[in-house]
Parts: sequence; structure tokens; C-alpha cells
Amino acid sequence: PAPAFAAIKRANPDMTDGILHYGYEQLKQRGIVDSGDARKLGIFAMTDARWQAFFDQMSATGLYNKSMDYKAAYTLQFVDHGFGMKQ
Repeated sequence: PAPAFAAIKRANPDMTDGILHYGYEQLKQRGIVDSGDARKLGIFAMTDARWQAFFDQMSATGLYNKSMDYKAAYTLQFVDHGFGMKQ
């Protein structure tokens, strides 16, 4: 995380190493970045199945019209290529 920490500190000189390390550890411990589909597909993973599940939940509440073409809202072209996974 050193390059990211350096960039953050350049943008925010008041940021401490302690806060950065704490945040980094919390992200790891809570699986914020590398859990679920990201463990198989890489960081920023998205799947058609996950989008459909989200759409189904939202349309069931009436937030989205059930006839909406939710597939027009996203592309998988730039994701699911193993970004951030150990080679």
C-alpha cells in the first residue's frame, strides 16, 4: 500500500501513517475489497447474475420499473480480468 499511502499524504499532509494503516487493515479484515466475486474475478468484479439480483431487489420494491432494461446500465468489458489478484 506504500504508493497509495504516499499519494494520500501528498493530497492530505495531515494524514498520519497510523490512520492509513488502520484503514488499510479494516478494509482487509472486513473484506471490503477482496470478498465475494472479487476472490475469483479480481477487484472491481461484476457479474450479470449480481446485476440481475440487484435489479430484482430494486424492482420488487417499486424503485425500478420491472420493464426497465437494466442490462443497458453496465458493461463487463473492463472488469473480471483478475485485477489485483496474485499472479
